[in-house]
Amino acid sequence: MLSPRVRAQIVKELLSILRDPKTRILLVLPPLMQMIVFAFAATLEVRNIDIAILNRDAGRWGHEVTQRLTHAWFVRDVISASSEREIVDQIEQGKVLAALHIPETFSRDISAGRRAAIQGIFDGRHANAGQVSHGYIQGILEGMNSELQRQAGPDPGKVMALRHWFNPNLTYLWFMVPSIGGTLVMFSTLMIAALSIARERENGTFDQLLVSPCTPLEIIFAKLVPAILVGALLGIAILVVGAIFFGIPFRGHLLPLLGSMGLFILSVVGIGLMISSVCETQQQAILGAFSVGVPAVLMSGFATPIQNMPPILQRVAEGIPLKHYLIIVQGSYLKALPPGEVFANAWPLAVITVFTASAAIVFVRKHLQ
Repeated sequence: MLSPRVRAQIVKELLSILRDPKTRILLVLPPLMQMIVFAFAATLEVRNIDIAILNRDAGRWGHEVTQRLTHAWFVRDVISASSEREIVDQIEQGKVLAALHIPETFSRDISAGRRAAIQGIFDGRHANAGQVSHGYIQGILEGMNSELQRQAGPDPGKVMALRHWFNPNLTYLWFMVPSIGGTLVMFSTLMIAALSIARERENGTFDQLLVSPCTPLEIIFAKLVPAILVGALLGIAILVVGAIFFGIPFRGHLLPLLGSMGLFILSVVGIGLMISSVCETQQQAILGAFSVGVPAVLMSGFATPIQNMPPILQRVAEGIPLKHYLIIVQGSYLKALPPGEVFANAWPLAVITVFTASAAIVFVRKHLQ
């Protein structure tokens, strides 16, 4: 049972957060709106691109390539180029993202059973979009190549069936929504915790804490509880919105996911309290939260694979709570993450939680005494 003075401290913290109707709305509505907006805005797909094609082949297959690209779902316009110089100008001026050069012998080589090649040129200034569009165009050409092979007769040694497990249609929302949800929970919880002590200093009530009958541990506990409650409610709301609004299948186990979420939120709250204990104003606390949160997102594997990072950053990423939570929440949605894999990412979260909570206690007690 909590002592009356601890309950009074918790109620005071909750009232300071929730007493203003605007604050109550800001705690819940913006994260949910951001999840909906970011899920569609932060897409890994490339759409509505313009392509230039220099078709010097008068045969059937050069025309076939042009027609397939003209009607491709990701292409907005196909520009017919008359020379190589025109292709260079189109790319240099940013009018097209990609250009194809179909040689004169393209159809003859296909008819003769020889290797036929098309030159592709992509705008390297848009590296990610160029790489994705290259994959799209290559998929169209491979589809045409498969049809040619079937017309020439089946070759059992070269037949391959392609299947995408867990996300058969490669729906990017199934990956983005859980990741964005975890990121928003982290930022919201981190911000609430980071503002807690800084708000006391800025409002001039910090001295009252020092002379209150509560011990430093009781004050720290009272600061932890509201941030954990708000973070948990927001995390659960995001899980429900992802399953209902976006229709993402939830194949995992709910209790292990909620337990991992609790560890994740507690670890983030510990980081927020450390930031808050060294900040004199709420503005400093906000800047401190973003200084910690943005690198954490970049190294969590949210946007880029951790395996692509330098070895030293991969080791740093192991200490980021968001990295482990994203693995659990993505796996829980899409592939019914086995309990062993949940535990493999939950125990690092527990270690991080113990470290951040202990460090927060040391930091806060140092400034309270």
